[in-house]
Amino acid sequence: MSAPGIQHVAAFYERLAPESLDRLDEVYAADAAFTDPFNDVIGIDAIRRIFEHMFATVHLPVFKVDAIASEGRNGFLTWTFSFQTGKAGARRDWTVKGATHVRFNAHGKVCMHYDYWDPAQALYEKTPLVGGVFRWLRRRLSSGAQ
Repeated sequence: MSAPGIQHVAAFYERLAPESLDRLDEVYAADAAFTDPFNDVIGIDAIRRIFEHMFATVHLPVFKVDAIASEGRNGFLTWTFSFQTGKAGARRDWTVKGATHVRFNAHGKVCMHYDYWDPAQALYEKTPLVGGVFRWLRRRLSSGAQ
């Protein structure tokens, strides 16, 4: 699929809201595979459950697409995902940077979605108690080249 397909995916994610989940079938094939660091599912219903869970557990989730590329039936996005956690009055802001590779089927629908992002750096290192362990481990495994 050419640039219009990936542009459609980018626009869908930048406007993602609970009510837009009813339009997942405009973007994804019925048997689409979706993989990220926490999920590996097949089918629109399973993909929908991932987003329903996201909307139920975080506040003000927003995807901003930073760059787009396409080659044949493959599309690539880099993005910034921002959201808040916690109770009102004690919210915490989070920002996750990542990339997505999508593949389009012959009908122009996403048949494969693979998210690349580092949950250790984005989430675990900023979490009380385990964060220190992950930061230490990252320093320990780093080459030190800066």
